[in-house]
Amino acid sequence: MITHAVGLSLGASSSIESGVAVRELATGKLIHIDKLFSMNDVQLFFDNYVSKKNSIICVSLPWDNTMLEGKWRVLSKQYQLIHNEEEMFLNRDNWMQRFSTRGCELLSNLSEQGVDVVRFEVYLARQKLNLYSNYKERSSADCKFLQSVLKYEYGFDELPSNMMPVGQLEAIVGTILADKKLKQETEQIFEFKGLSVINAI
Repeated sequence: MITHAVGLSLGASSSIESGVAVRELATGKLIHIDKLFSMNDVQLFFDNYVSKKNSIICVSLPWDNTMLEGKWRVLSKQYQLIHNEEEMFLNRDNWMQRFSTRGCELLSNLSEQGVDVVRFEVYLARQKLNLYSNYKERSSADCKFLQSVLKYEYGFDELPSNMMPVGQLEAIVGTILADKKLKQETEQIFEFKGLSVINAI
């Protein structure tokens, strides 16, 4: 029986913080929030997390921030469209890869152990859940907006009044999406490295 939802906002590298949040589904309360950096920290968290089999784990897709050269760097910006005619745009230096494969091996191992693991894209999830602001993404104003909406609209009363790290706030979004998946209020939008990427309906 699934009793907990785990949200993990995975950073693109160890220099960018990752956040993890554990939510008890019966009460809807957050029972654990933490900040992680390296994949060893993430591995250690899951090694010590005893309720893996009774949890649904929702992990964000980090952007691939690999520095590319010349025109490929320009074409690989996240706001550029990926064309259907790929023969016109040669995939040099893997510039079409928008998401990082960081943590895929760990998540595949968890899935093979029978743990319910899904992925989500943070910005798409925030739009569907009405958590998206008009401020610059991950700016202090955007973080304050997200924290306020989570606290007052989604009922996370245990959130402090001082500003939390963005990784932890995005991890809480992951717990909301995991809860919606259990209620069958999500859909698969695509698959990434063998795991479903979901979003709210």
